[in-house]
Amino acid sequence: MVDTVDRRIQYIQEPVQEQLDQVVERLRGLASQHHAPSQSELLESAAFGAGKKLRPALTLLAASFYPCDPENIVTMATSVELLHIASLIHDDTVDRSSMRRGRATVSSRWGGKVAVLLGDYVFATSATYVCDTGNVRVIRRFSETIMDLAKGELSEHFSTHDWNQTREDYELRTYNKTASLFCTSTESGAVLSGAPEEVCQALKSYGYQVGMAFQIMDDILDFQGTEEELGKPVGNDLLQGTLTLPVLLFAERHPDELVLRRLKEGGTDVADLQKAVEMIRNSAAISDALAVADEYRSRAFEMLGGLEDHRARRSLEELTEYVTQRRS
Repeated sequence: MVDTVDRRIQYIQEPVQEQLDQVVERLRGLASQHHAPSQSELLESAAFGAGKKLRPALTLLAASFYPCDPENIVTMATSVELLHIASLIHDDTVDRSSMRRGRATVSSRWGGKVAVLLGDYVFATSATYVCDTGNVRVIRRFSETIMDLAKGELSEHFSTHDWNQTREDYELRTYNKTASLFCTSTESGAVLSGAPEEVCQALKSYGYQVGMAFQIMDDILDFQGTEEELGKPVGNDLLQGTLTLPVLLFAERHPDELVLRRLKEGGTDVADLQKAVEMIRNSAAISDALAVADEYRSRAFEMLGGLEDHRARRSLEELTEYVTQRRS
């Protein structure tokens, strides 16, 4: 299974692998700039525990349809990845998460104060990289994305254990926390490549659809996956009071379920939360949520329909399939 996933990611990244390697080297260079060993270790731990580098790959792929300055695109892709890394550091700190993808988080190893400072440093560094592109439209969009990410975190904090929230509330939070950066990844690549406006808008919309599908799958896997696959306990979001799409869909189907009624009345009993996790995990709410993710996947494919036949397009098509079929 791992080999299959690795091959799929390799196929997706293949047309831009050389540029993606340059992004990784820039991240390594950022860590090595610090003379204090502790700071270098901090940055390296943060930079290389961030997953499959899908967001910078999206930037590079979106820029591949038109001839452009490769240096500028690599700079933008590095900025996108740094912004993602910074958001993960802050997310883990706010959520008091001890593990991410099987590795200790910055906050669990060095404490919350260090994690917040490191997250701020990486946020600021990402901004300096995007400024180096010299494109005001991209810089503005990037700044808006930082605002979106913060709004998403605030929304999640203030909606904890709030059973009155709607699917529309969830969708807006999902856009802010996840899909906004996917949009920026694809739109910025297209803009910096000099693509026509209709192509820029199509790739921006593609990023939105894929980002929404990606987060919904994350929320499904929180119930369907194993602790080994997730790198955290199954049902962790609900156990912490975060109501995701499977939870909201289950609540719609079972408004009179006794455990849910206690939770809706303000209960936060761990036994009730664990019971709710099991009920949702074994319910039709999972297939309902998968259907919603599949709708976003289908719309993402539609956005690619007007693009020329290109190897990068095939990578984007494969990525679209991957996000709704992955297990981690």
